[in-house]
Amino acid sequence: MKVHTARSGGVLKIRLSGEMDEYSAPQARAVCDRFIEGNPTARHVIIDLGEVAFMDSAGIGFLIGRYKKARRNNMTLQVENPDFAADKVLSLSGIYTLIPKL
Repeated sequence: MKVHTARSGGVLKIRLSGEMDEYSAPQARAVCDRFIEGNPTARHVIIDLGEVAFMDSAGIGFLIGRYKKARRNNMTLQVENPDFAADKVLSLSGIYTLIPKL
């Protein structure tokens, strides 16, 4: 799992690429948390899933954890570009009720 981060104004953009599973989630979590914590003046986080080839329940846990981290830092969080399979997993899990999709 590769994590690319960028900031533009008050928006933090996190682009993930690779597979999001129990082996890759901890590393991605650490990078994302450092980015969120290191940008206290940002107000919005977007996680781009466009290059995520596979996502299982570890991906859901990853997103919920980042949602909680963002909320503790007074930020909103959204996801964008999930592929068909990831979108289905996220829809079935009900995660879009917490984390809207762009």
